[in-house]
Amino acid sequence: MYKLFRFVLFQFDAEKVHYFVVGLLNQIHRFAPARQLFRSLYAVQHPALETNFLGLKFPNPVGLAAGFDKNAQHIDALADCGFGFIEIGTVTPKAQPGNDKPRLFRLKADQAILNRMGFNNDGVEAAIVQLKARHNRQIIIGGNIGKNKWTPNEEAANDYLTCFEALFPYVDYFVVNVSSPNTPNLRALQEKEPLQDLLLRLQELNKQQSQPKPILLKIAPDLSNSQIDEIIEIVTYTKIAGLIVANTTISREGLRTPAAQIEQMGAGGISGKPVTWRATEMVKYIHEQSNGKIPMMAVGGIHTAQDALDKLAAGATLVQLYTGFIYEGPALVKAINRALLQRVQK
Repeated sequence: MYKLFRFVLFQFDAEKVHYFVVGLLNQIHRFAPARQLFRSLYAVQHPALETNFLGLKFPNPVGLAAGFDKNAQHIDALADCGFGFIEIGTVTPKAQPGNDKPRLFRLKADQAILNRMGFNNDGVEAAIVQLKARHNRQIIIGGNIGKNKWTPNEEAANDYLTCFEALFPYVDYFVVNVSSPNTPNLRALQEKEPLQDLLLRLQELNKQQSQPKPILLKIAPDLSNSQIDEIIEIVTYTKIAGLIVANTTISREGLRTPAAQIEQMGAGGISGKPVTWRATEMVKYIHEQSNGKIPMMAVGGIHTAQDALDKLAAGATLVQLYTGFIYEGPALVKAINRALLQRVQK
């Protein structure tokens, strides 16, 4: 059924379809019988799926990655799809439109998506309004934070601190996004000195709170092993809670989509199956190099239950979906949770 639905949707502009689908999910959520049917089809509830991570109790280890619900407008509807947690954002201090359209493309032959959205969002205050209005208070919420496009890197820390302080009462954990390829020079903040400074300042503000919350760093799949070693050192030194591995890639190697077609699409990060292997290898490498001391969420190219199991076996505690959710639908969330249950019950 979903494959037919996807076939129809994939005939239209990717960004317009996104807004249509989340709108449809909102309508389903508002109609009680439809909401209950949706939950019965996709939600898997079982004590064995409950996962303790960084002091938080997740109802299951399958979450929705940042980028799908940038403004926290669809939390209740997305929770009906069976997710154990939802990450909003990337949120910036002020509203910004993002990059020019078109900026979202499907690479169907690769089961991938190319995007250069550019942190389009309504700003942190608008996100807070939506977070206050949500009805589902059980689902864990992550706040993915970034800087405004016009903020120079030398002042970037102030943007992250602004978002952190504003969102603190309304989210359960934070994600520092310095790895998106779609904001000019943002990835320069992954360098040791600026990254360490940023994380230390966030940690200082975090420690001032009566109950500090976990701060994770989201890293790019394009980092070399030596750069990853540096990230491990930074995480250890700053004592942040952990990592999210990994963001979209700027690599165009090994794609089935014709090069001319990709060139026509232009710049942007690629997510989906092309990053499956690299994201899993990064999780495994970090787990081994840190002797299992760095907690991780894994994201990148999870299109099957086995993809999720591979990342968990490599050393992650939780997984997140984005492109796989678009290509496979909410049945993927159910499939992963069922596979996890079968593994536990053996």
